Amino acid sequence: MTVFYHRLDLPAEIDLGPVVAVDTETMGLNLLRDRLCVVQLSAGDGNAHIVHFPTPEYAAPNLKRLFAAPDVVKLFHFGRFDLAMIRHHLGVRCAPAWCTKIASRLTRTNTDRHGLKDLCRDLLGIELSKQQQTSDWGAAELTADQMAYAASDVLYLHQLKQRLEDLLDREGRRALAEACFRFLPDRADLDLAGWADEDIFAH
Repeated sequence: MTVFYHRLDLPAEIDLGPVVAVDTETMGLNLLRDRLCVVQLSAGDGNAHIVHFPTPEYAAPNLKRLFAAPDVVKLFHFGRFDLAMIRHHLGVRCAPAWCTKIASRLTRTNTDRHGLKDLCRDLLGIELSKQQQTSDWGAAELTADQMAYAASDVLYLHQLKQRLEDLLDREGRRALAEACFRFLPDRADLDLAGWADEDIFAH
């Protein structure tokens, strides 16, 4: 594994292919209060690219172009949060999207454990460390441990997608999953607009 570090944007010459794994690290979980600090990406080749925003400057034209590209699938785990963060700070509607957490909830109905750590353990036999999850991602410099943690959040998403696609086909739920994925950017917009906790489909 190689981790490539970039400040403020992804270099223009980097091609991450038709499906790019994406995750974000932030100062907290409040979409309107907490700033975006890190975007990590992987082409599924065992390498990761870390884009660091040490200050809230989000010009990042190459990153924005990638996220808006209609021919590139952006692969997330719990994409709802990351899509909202990207929308809020980078001003981009990030689509099309694919979410391993949604796919897991639609297929792994034998368990209520759908975190990334659970999926990697159950489907890939890989144990992830979450030790750096709540570290200070707004620091001026990232530590080696932080970068390794950030990389681990995207390195296995392609493998998980393949396993979950098999399960979606087995359970006959691929079309339902794809409908959910298409709605994800809108779900993120609803969160940002103030409907994060209200079920608008309820009676």
